[in-house]
Amino acid sequence: MLKSSHPSVYLIAIGAFSLGMASYVTAGLIPMIETSFSVSVAVAAQLVTAFTLAYGLGSPIAVALLPALRQRFNLLLALGVFIVANAASAMAEDFATLMAWRSLAGLGAGVYLAMGIPAAAALAGAEGRGKAIALIMGGMASGTVLGVPIGLLLAERLGWEAALWLIALLGCAAFIGLLFRLPPLPSGQASSLRQKVLILADRNVMSILTVSLLAAIASLGMYTFIAPFLADRVDGGIQSVTPYLWAWGVGGVCGSLLVGPLVDRHRGPAIILIIMVVLAASLLLLPVFAQVNPWLAIMPIAVWGAVGWALQVPQNNELLRAREKQGDGNLAAALNECALYLGSAIGAAAGGILFLIQMPAWTLTTAAAAVAALGALFQVTNVRKSPSRTRCQEPDPAP
Repeated sequence: MLKSSHPSVYLIAIGAFSLGMASYVTAGLIPMIETSFSVSVAVAAQLVTAFTLAYGLGSPIAVALLPALRQRFNLLLALGVFIVANAASAMAEDFATLMAWRSLAGLGAGVYLAMGIPAAAALAGAEGRGKAIALIMGGMASGTVLGVPIGLLLAERLGWEAALWLIALLGCAAFIGLLFRLPPLPSGQASSLRQKVLILADRNVMSILTVSLLAAIASLGMYTFIAPFLADRVDGGIQSVTPYLWAWGVGGVCGSLLVGPLVDRHRGPAIILIIMVVLAASLLLLPVFAQVNPWLAIMPIAVWGAVGWALQVPQNNELLRAREKQGDGNLAAALNECALYLGSAIGAAAGGILFLIQMPAWTLTTAAAAVAALGALFQVTNVRKSPSRTRCQEPDPAP
């Protein structure tokens, strides 16, 4: 049995690092791209929209269309598309071309993560699956926390293209390593597109995805407004949000990596319930800490980041477990990414409405905490209907 320390797991995590960087660095490049192509900020910002829509909505469709019997090829193909799209983005001569390549990069990123999580889990085996998934999610979180600032510093000195070249280079390093070190992966079951769509009728899968959706509305939706929230006089009047973003990101890296061993030893639904409760509590306490002292707000923000990122380790593990017999865990993982991006969009839209009607800034965190609490209540039903850990690990009886 291959272990979670298998080199290929780390190579997949390097690819996930480049994904995390690509997902967030474009927002920081918008002023440079605006100048380079003589477009408005509103138009340049659509690069982020194109990437995220292709990532969250396009990847489940692409995963469903890929041949289930060629999992290794699918993983390398997705990473190859991601690399080429980022390199081509750096060489784009007009904005429309750049938009098209960012869309393709988002599609490649979403498919790669959906393929990479089940691949890492298969390499690790049942005993180390949680640790392997944690490495992948930790790699993506690290790409956000470490990769984005590095990419932006490089862009300030060498131009916005340099950040995209760095992403392509990191992806290329992972690709070369996987090409030579990645062993054959278990094949999924060949099925028609109609059969794959039936995953949406799986109540267990849909209940897991519902929790991901509610968590994303609360966590990622609130993250969109962290700067205006902290800038509000009542909640600290903070001018520089950078230390707080770092706290959120570092918390995310730590949470992603530390939750892995817990997932391998304890029941996933119970861990998810605890995470949702802590998420709700951290969001609810954020304005309280900020009003006492702005620097105290770093504590609930770090906890929020930790549990927000950590959640996806047991969530993906439960999705793989739920679809183990059907052999389409990669499609379940892609749908989970779709739920996250849809939740982020809903949370951002809801927060925008609260700002539009000029509600106090603290209502943002209160509303986000309420959504997280709703997710926790929903998760209670998942805990009650889940089998015990011992029963899950019992081998199927011999035919």
